[in-house]
Amino acid sequence: MVKVCVVSGYKAQELGIFDQKHKGIHYIKKTIEKKLRNLIDEGLEWVLISGQLGVELWTGEVVAELKQEYPQLKLAVMTPFLQQEKNWSDTNQEYYRHVLGLADFVDSISKREYESPAQLRVKNQYLIEKSDGLVILYDEWKEGSPNYYLEPALKRFDREGYPIFYITPDDINSTVQEELEEY
Repeated sequence: MVKVCVVSGYKAQELGIFDQKHKGIHYIKKTIEKKLRNLIDEGLEWVLISGQLGVELWTGEVVAELKQEYPQLKLAVMTPFLQQEKNWSDTNQEYYRHVLGLADFVDSISKREYESPAQLRVKNQYLIEKSDGLVILYDEWKEGSPNYYLEPALKRFDREGYPIFYITPDDINSTVQEELEEY
């Protein structure tokens, strides 16, 4: 049973999304919602994200919406280091703070500001070790930031059967088709 699940995927720019008005975000969020609903029905209690722009912050918003229906669901934002948003645009910083405000728990794994990529590796390993499963938006044909979560997750899968739930481009296309058929 997956009680604590990490959710991650591509950063917004890796998907060609450069503002929050992009219509693709709606379909990505709907697809994440479907995956989380299945896990909630099986006992999911906590969703963990590290607060990166893109899939993770969209997941934060999805969890906040789901909490209205499932008040037992909780959101934790575990950033890799202090002030990860420091060099982001004002718009992205504001959006980040909005999602942090929706969380039930916020902390930084490293209690220092950015020093090296090692902090990101530690964050990925930490979240995989502290969770019961991973939901990941991933396209096997597209390299990118999800690989950094996938590597420790696959090692843990090999060791102990750690569940990995993929969201693929086909899943998102199915969501688009379902919505088009509803109209």
